[in-house]
Amino acid sequence: MSHVRDIDDILRRWPYEPNSVSVRLVQAADDRDVIQMRIDMGLLQLETEGRPDGKRPQGAETYFDYLLAAALQRGDQFVLSETECAEADREFVQFYHRRICWLALREFRRAVQDADHTLAFMDFCLRHAPSEEWAVSHEQYRPFVLFHRAQAAALGDLEEQGPEESIQQLNQGIEQLRDLFRKLGAEERFADDQLVRQLVEMRESLRERFQVGKTLQERLADAIAREQYELAATIRDQIARRTGGLR
Repeated sequence: MSHVRDIDDILRRWPYEPNSVSVRLVQAADDRDVIQMRIDMGLLQLETEGRPDGKRPQGAETYFDYLLAAALQRGDQFVLSETECAEADREFVQFYHRRICWLALREFRRAVQDADHTLAFMDFCLRHAPSEEWAVSHEQYRPFVLFHRAQAAALGDLEEQGPEESIQQLNQGIEQLRDLFRKLGAEERFADDQLVRQLVEMRESLRERFQVGKTLQERLADAIAREQYELAATIRDQIARRTGGLR
């Protein structure tokens, strides 16, 4: 039997902690950055660019990219095969793990990027699912991905732009979840949903911590609801100036 180098020493020096996400960014032998995630039975190593396992399925950057090209070639009646469904599931799991890692590493923009990949891939799979059962098995995770995206976008904006923009990101995430519940015919469950409540609690915590009142977007929505259109126009101008829309 040939000698295979084990990872006992690495695991001893990096014990598993069951109640936390243990992640680190390290340099590989060729000087590229890789993510390592400690798990119960060992560790995962993920690439920071492209697909987390470093593969290029059929030469494409991700399996989603490959399927997009395949759908264009096969036309409107394209339906995912059993093999394609299995490979799609593999990629969903890989991007989930890396999204969790980016959040733990406070790389919030990278977490948003990976969440956007997953959401776009979910849209594609919903359109081309081989059965309703397979589609539903994936759609059940959409609220969780939307929650992660809103959380990451809010924390990224808090660091880069400030609390008001962070609160607005949370509002957008909450509204996306509301739209999803409405689409599913389950709007009565929206207010009590645990993910929604966590985003609301995060928003109100930011208001209290940074003493932020209503954001410009919230004031605009209120003005429109009350048919105060002159005030709404003034607030739109303020928003445009803040975002660089007016010079």
